[in-house]
Amino acid sequence: MRAFKIFIYLGIFLFGIYSLSMFLVDESKSFIIEKEIKYPIDKVFPQFNNLQNFAQWNDFFVTKKGYKFSYYTPYEGQGSSMNYQNMKTKSDYGDLFIRYENHFSSLKYQLYEGTNHTPYKIDLKFIPNKNTTKIIWYITTPKTSFLGRAYNLISEDYIASTIDKSMVNLAQLLGGKVDKEILLSNIKYDTLMVEKQNGFLLLGVNVSSINKKGELIKNIELNHGKVYNFVTKDLGKKEDEFGAPVLISDARAYKNKEVSYYYGIPLSKRVGVSDNNFSFRTVGSTDSYVMYYQGKYDGRIKAINQLLDKAKKDSMRNGELQEMFIEAPNSRADVKIKLTLPVFR
Repeated sequence: MRAFKIFIYLGIFLFGIYSLSMFLVDESKSFIIEKEIKYPIDKVFPQFNNLQNFAQWNDFFVTKKGYKFSYYTPYEGQGSSMNYQNMKTKSDYGDLFIRYENHFSSLKYQLYEGTNHTPYKIDLKFIPNKNTTKIIWYITTPKTSFLGRAYNLISEDYIASTIDKSMVNLAQLLGGKVDKEILLSNIKYDTLMVEKQNGFLLLGVNVSSINKKGELIKNIELNHGKVYNFVTKDLGKKEDEFGAPVLISDARAYKNKEVSYYYGIPLSKRVGVSDNNFSFRTVGSTDSYVMYYQGKYDGRIKAINQLLDKAKKDSMRNGELQEMFIEAPNSRADVKIKLTLPVFR
């Protein structure tokens, strides 16, 4: 009994010391972290103001395995947002918002974790210098309860470590993108070519869409987000593990009021998929007529007709048209696509 009383008194004493020490710790903490990355601002900024890009290299999100990520329009810039949630426990979740954007200059995020109604405030300033970009992170942690302030003693080290790892991930990602851009600079647009196409495997969705001007590309952009998020988040695939997305449709579907198409991302092999909205599709090897097109999505029709006319002139039958998006579909910008028409006698 005496030992039990001593244990109780000792506990009260230690709790008292802890409580008194918390008076010395602020309810929230603010600090600044500066980083520099060896890529120009026009390559760096889109990785921050588009949350689908941001979640691919930011270590805070990369390490969240088994989580579901949802993105909400607009998909980039001020007003965009995303949600993450642990699909097993349902208890670990949060929301990230872009509250302000000054293009190529600054961004302001707010990150809410769980039921905490006070967010992390993350303000970023971008300072370009030729082929490098300096990024200054201004971070303020949420206000915490009196007894929970101990976290503020370690929060700066944890966040600094996360940013360090994130910047390494970003440099590696941009390195691959720059190499890809060098390859793209050698593409000859609007030139009809003949290629031997190897077979590949796609994972994607079957879709029907209105074919009014501008509506189809908006629908494609929306479904790109669904497939891309499923492959990267639900399946945990990194960008170097899959190829450029491909849309498959009837070559003459552009004449119809409604278009049915399959939109998928190439994978190296089949994996287990529990969501019935997604399905695999195998594309076989074949000879093909090919053209690269750059411009408004609706303007690709001229290039498609050139492929069809070539097949007719050569007395060839054709399969379904494949549109490979060299850059992710964006309804607000020109597209870069590879048009492939499989042909056979």
